[in-house]
Amino acid sequence: MDLGSDLTALTSSAASQLINLIASDGWAAVRSAVLALWRRSHPERASEDLAQARTDLLAAQEDGSEEQLRQVLAAEWQARLFRLLLAEPDLADELRALVEGALAEPGGRLPVAGSTTVSAHVTGGGDAYVAGRDLTVHREPRGSRGDSA
Repeated sequence: MDLGSDLTALTSSAASQLINLIASDGWAAVRSAVLALWRRSHPERASEDLAQARTDLLAAQEDGSEEQLRQVLAAEWQARLFRLLLAEPDLADELRALVEGALAEPGGRLPVAGSTTVSAHVTGGGDAYVAGRDLTVHREPRGSRGDSA
């Protein structure tokens, strides 16, 4: 990939599509897909910045400054994506797939690759936890809820 015009075109398209979808119903899917790019480089900062951009854009829809803010946010995210690809050139293919996939889908919905059926059978008083993605389980120590130890 030429680090000149190709990278500029890719990041420009990605940023524009991101900003167009950031205030849509597909926000959660778009957010997850974009944050996956930052998994090695400050994902927490990218998450906060995306959330702030969404909040600002939703407010701008109310006060009539939406178009101006869209332009500013698109330029800002293009620069961020450009710098990310300079630091992590191997992410260019992932960004291209994102532009052609989640960011190109109406409503920002991620394409579904297929279906999966999951079932869990528990015996003897055990617990089963099933998730389609991240899962965090916090359990109280036995006995703290009146359970027998």
